[in-house]
Amino acid sequence: MKTHPVTIKDIARELGISPSTVSRALKDHPDISPQTKLQVRELVDKLKYKPNAVALSLRSRKTNIIGVIVPQMVHHFFSSVISGIEEEAISAGYNVMIFQSNESYERELLNVQALLASRVDGVLASISKTTRKFAHFKELMENEIPVVLFDRASDELDTDKVIVDDFAGAFDAVEYLIKTGCRRIAHFAAPQHLKIGYLRQRGYISALEKNGIMVDDELIVKCDTHDEALETTAKVMALANPPDAVFAVNDLTAAGVLKVLKRLHLRVPEDISVVGFTDGLVSTVTDPPMTTVSQHGFEMGQIAAKILLQRIESGIENFKPVTEVLKTDLIVRESTKSLGSSPPSPTPPQDGRG
Repeated sequence: MKTHPVTIKDIARELGISPSTVSRALKDHPDISPQTKLQVRELVDKLKYKPNAVALSLRSRKTNIIGVIVPQMVHHFFSSVISGIEEEAISAGYNVMIFQSNESYERELLNVQALLASRVDGVLASISKTTRKFAHFKELMENEIPVVLFDRASDELDTDKVIVDDFAGAFDAVEYLIKTGCRRIAHFAAPQHLKIGYLRQRGYISALEKNGIMVDDELIVKCDTHDEALETTAKVMALANPPDAVFAVNDLTAAGVLKVLKRLHLRVPEDISVVGFTDGLVSTVTDPPMTTVSQHGFEMGQIAAKILLQRIESGIENFKPVTEVLKTDLIVRESTKSLGSSPPSPTPPQDGRG
């Protein structure tokens, strides 16, 4: 038969003392005798009494819970970020409540309302690709719940952010392709209202321009999921002048590209090179293993959690938001040629966009 949880009243009844005496004994109050404190603690251990977390949170106005909103759980990057968040949060005595927006603005609204109702102490969030309005995050801050955005952030929110240098990561990846001899480099891009999409595309364009390669708008296509890559890659390769490389905005898109290239009997990297962006598990299991840009997800999660916990502990007085920008690393694997294997031919500088 199911029994109810042991309460302070149960302990008081057993010992023949008042509930307030039990409560003060548990807090080691000086007005309670050592003998009574000992009796209370022995009975607490015997009955396995646990304080009511909900009641404690209502009294202290703290739940010791932080909320996390990610666009999709399937991305290895976001699972790495969550691992970093949990390591910091749990070691500081906080629990983590995780929500998935599934790239839906409406779902993200529901996530935020659930976090408000749960009285979380703070929120870490990466915005969905369909989010263009941010009143729900402002509502959190108006309720004195600190918010830290990670990976996908918005300049419309005056809050802390932890991001990677998306521009530099993309620039380095494309310049590496150029140094291995690639000249027709396609970019499978994310929506440009997302800052990460915009910055990665700007990095791609800047690398081409720096190396005197004309930007061909025909080679810049909106394609940022595995399924879209399965549909788009063959169309791009069917162009009159197809690309000799693809720089994809993320690893899952790049994996879709590799799958289609194999179906088209194109050799990677002999016929065409492919670079992704994330350095998740998928980049190591593709055929061939994928060259990619590392975002350091675990480190991002740790830093974002540290900033949030500092905000929770220090409050919002004299709040000045900070933005932490992590450096990326290009991880070279077998989906690209090695430096020196195909020296680039000189290309005269060209102005304008094709």
